[in-house]
Amino acid sequence: MTYVDRTMTCVDCGVEFIHSAADQEYYAQKGFTSDPKRCASCRAYRRASRETSGDDRTSGGPRGYERATDRAPREYFVAICTSCGNQAQVPFKPRMDKPVYCSDCFRQIRPD
Repeated sequence: MTYVDRTMTCVDCGVEFIHSAADQEYYAQKGFTSDPKRCASCRAYRRASRETSGDDRTSGGPRGYERATDRAPREYFVAICTSCGNQAQVPFKPRMDKPVYCSDCFRQIRPD
């Protein structure tokens, strides 16, 4: 099947975002049947708010791992993709001596 980049509108903030052909292929491989409804920023915000609004239990997760609800929300930083030049949000503070890639470019260069 051939996929084509599609412009979507975020249900939370109303900003248009691109659902790339690579992302559509990834969704199909994973068996996802619906398209994303939120832009990357709103997805990250929603994920971070879910992590902080969990239950009040203080014990760790299975095998002593820290549960996502016990952690502070992840901070995201804005960066420019070294490969394509598009804006990307990354969960680490970018350094000038290392390349930073958007999710599409990272998926292309990442060895599986």
